[in-house]
This record gives sequence, structure tokens and C-alpha cells, in this order.
Amino acid sequence: MQEDEILSEFRASEALLEGHFLLSSGRHSAHYLQCARVLMDPMRASRLAAALAATLPRDLRHQIAKVVSPAMGGVIIGHEMGRALGVEAMFVERPTGTFELRRGFSLKEGEKVLMVEDVVTTGLSSREAIAAIEAAGGVVVAGAALVDRSAGTADLGVPFYPLVSLNFPTYAPDEVPAELAATPAIKPGSRAA
Repeated sequence: MQEDEILSEFRASEALLEGHFLLSSGRHSAHYLQCARVLMDPMRASRLAAALAATLPRDLRHQIAKVVSPAMGGVIIGHEMGRALGVEAMFVERPTGTFELRRGFSLKEGEKVLMVEDVVTTGLSSREAIAAIEAAGGVVVAGAALVDRSAGTADLGVPFYPLVSLNFPTYAPDEVPAELAATPAIKPGSRAA
């Protein structure tokens, strides 16, 4: 799948939003990708996951025993990546503010895991999810995401495979341009910033 085809999936689902957004990273942006919208169509989610799985090197795909994603945003794409790779998918969640496996999910000691996100902006959530996976005994062999918003700067500590990289500017709270600051910020994500 080429970048224009991927972006057309986002546009067709009205998942590419414009306005003033407060991202889960705490940064501000005039653009937001609402991956929940692009993933609400099961066939579209399946196509995007298959395309994302195809970005992984073949030898890496064969190592992966489980897919683990962070809740909430990564749950659907994580499940679809599990389907695309033919392995089980589970998720970590933050019942007390720190990611952990729950709901009877567990990993065998040394089990090779692909951590899958919907969007990576700073990489913080991904690194936190990776730490939880490792604490549960898994070995994260790579990370993957539908969208890399970091302009290639996110360091997950493992090889990272995004389906598409987008470089919408983001701003620290004290750097928000006046024209953007003139409108109230919306928190569209799944967790408070």
C-alpha cells in the first residue's frame, strides 16, 4: 500500500481532523488523526493491518509469537495485526496509571512480542507499553504503528516499523502559535493529556 492509498483510507473515513488539538503527549497540533475512525470499518482495518504486517522483514514476522498493544488506541490495530500475522493479540491497560497485562493475559518467559500502536507521537506510551511487556516476561522484538507522527525522532528502544510517517507540526504548551491558541484545544484522544 502506497502513502497516497493509506491517506485516502484516512480521508475516506473522516479520520484526518483539522482544528486545535491537545495530544496525549501534552503537545498541541492543528491536525489530528482519529485512528478509531479509520479502524471502525473492519475491512479497512484488515487492509491497513495487512499492509503494516507487510512492512515487517520476513525473518522478524516469523519470530513473533504474540502481538501486544496499549489500550485503548492500539486494541483494534493490535487485534488486526494478530490476525495478519496469525498469532494471538492482547493488550496492556492502565488501571492505576501504569500499563500492565490484565484480564487473564500472560506471556511466557522470553516470548517474542510485537508491540503495536495506532499513532506514535513522542514514543512515550510505546516505551511504557514495552516496559510492561518486558516486566511480564516478554521480549519485544519490534514496534509497529499505523502512523509515525514523530518525524522519525521517536526512539522506542527496538526497531520501529510505521505504515506511514506524517510530519504535522506539534507545539509545546508555551510554543503554541497565536492563531492556534485563539481557539480552544480539544482532547480527542483516549486518555487525558
